[in-house]
Amino acid sequence: MKVTLAPLEGLLVIEPKIFGDSRGFFMETYSRERYRAAGITEDLLQDNLSLSRRGVLRGLHFQNPAPQGKLVYVLQGAVFDVAVDLRRSSPTFGKWYGTTLTDENKKQLWLPPGFAHGFCVTSETALFTYKCSAYYAPENEHTIRYDDPDIGIEWPIADPLLSDKDRNAKGLVESDKAVLFD
Repeated sequence: MKVTLAPLEGLLVIEPKIFGDSRGFFMETYSRERYRAAGITEDLLQDNLSLSRRGVLRGLHFQNPAPQGKLVYVLQGAVFDVAVDLRRSSPTFGKWYGTTLTDENKKQLWLPPGFAHGFCVTSETALFTYKCSAYYAPENEHTIRYDDPDIGIEWPIADPLLSDKDRNAKGLVESDKAVLFD
């Protein structure tokens, strides 16, 4: 697999090796030893799957305490995937990185604990999967506004479909500093 360092420390873009022929393809989506060698040392404890339609935007979500590292990728469709650095001691605090993940490019993005995560669907539908390093704890989940001007994410859609939680989220500056990461 090819591993590329993203511009925010700790983020990795992973391109698994694809073995294809006229029948289709085979790829390894995760191998603990291989991913540890690439720098993902967290144990991945929980898998999640979401189905969303075009224009849906989910995020920016994070969990603290019990932060989650996430290995994310698309099984079907296409999304614009975003990570925001919420580590206050990081030189890239409040900065974002985005990349397109599709069932065709088969790229994966690793977000270590300390990042908020979001994505918007750019295909008709998208099946999106997460491997997480901590169990989901709804009492520890927090949301940062997807269109926070202080972060300045350049989403590829103008009028996203949002949950009430995402629509009513606060910006980074207005968020409770106690829930951010040191």
